[in-house]
Amino acid sequence: MAISSIIDPERSERVQFSNDEIARYSRHLIMPEVTLEGQKRLKSASILCIGAGGLGSPIALYLGAAGIGRLGLVDADTVDFSNLQRQILHGTRDVGRKKLNSARDRIREVNPNVQVDLYDDFFTAANARQISEPYDIIIDGTDNFPTRYCSNDVAVFQKKPNIYGSIFRFDGQCTVFAPHLGGPCYRCMFPEPPPPGMVPSCAEGGVLGVLPGIIGVMQAIEAVKLIIGIGEPLIGRMIAFDALKMKFREFKLRRDPKCPVCGDNPTIKELIDYDQFCGIPQAKAAEEAEAPVPTISVQDLKAKLDRGDKFKLIDVREPFEWDICRIPGATLIPLGQLPSRMSELDSADEIVLQCKSGGRSARALKLLQEAGFSKLNNLEGGITAWAEQIDTSVPKY
Repeated sequence: MAISSIIDPERSERVQFSNDEIARYSRHLIMPEVTLEGQKRLKSASILCIGAGGLGSPIALYLGAAGIGRLGLVDADTVDFSNLQRQILHGTRDVGRKKLNSARDRIREVNPNVQVDLYDDFFTAANARQISEPYDIIIDGTDNFPTRYCSNDVAVFQKKPNIYGSIFRFDGQCTVFAPHLGGPCYRCMFPEPPPPGMVPSCAEGGVLGVLPGIIGVMQAIEAVKLIIGIGEPLIGRMIAFDALKMKFREFKLRRDPKCPVCGDNPTIKELIDYDQFCGIPQAKAAEEAEAPVPTISVQDLKAKLDRGDKFKLIDVREPFEWDICRIPGATLIPLGQLPSRMSELDSADEIVLQCKSGGRSARALKLLQEAGFSKLNNLEGGITAWAEQIDTSVPKY
């Protein structure tokens, strides 16, 4: 559906441009759908981008280049080497820097006329209203459920469009949640989050480096359309993209009259504890309530190897991870193959289980415990800790 601009015309009418800005935006100004009036709306607009990572990078870069007047960035992370494959706001020299500082410098290089506001914090119920209040649009560039629900709810309460994007491996999605404009909100689709651990993150499952460029640019396009008041925004529609097949599919989304936030009789009227809602504390408590997982530090493992102690070191990662790096003396038995290959192990042997960071190997240990194995230890921090504390020549991924 087509809508008019979300920007107050009196605000955009007060905007002035320098000759340099006229030259900078000339390819916009000569478009009859944009013109000088549309560019004034862009300059008078303010957008909050939650996340300065994979999605936040193209969102912030292109909106800054397009001439958005005020751009807020929320992120509490630092730049890591593993970010550089997709987070184009940051470069090699930025590793170790705050992402916000790196992003600010890059956006200013692209367009010094943009006001860049930095929020070095996580977006939570405690600060969401205050952070988002000055902005016309909220763009969700995050990859975790607590922030997604929080950004959705505050956008509904403040009657602001929430431009949603998500990515995983080769797939991406984009839509605009805006109940005040006739569409659904995020909770209309997902009233409850999935159980903790059921949906892997990009750090666990990976993501094609160029994919966030496509989805993030789609989010930026939607913001521009809403501000200028052109085209048909993705309100009530979701675009799903499959990079392997190079196919886009469109799905119709409908507002749920029983939605707890935007429904006819909402039951949630204030921001809540989203970590609690998404089951994060509960998951930790459940883990603590179970029998503790016996662990071994990387230092103790190194000492055992140096002494020549008799034990089995079992790596439960996938073969493609094994090809990247491995601990000397380990044997590869991927977690998914462990039930069928348990006969290769002797319950009389001492066994140390290892994966990337300790999660999968903890699950493997539980499987072996249930099968009657007792001489078991899980390597704390996995091969990542080994690379950081024992052998820095081992690559981290």
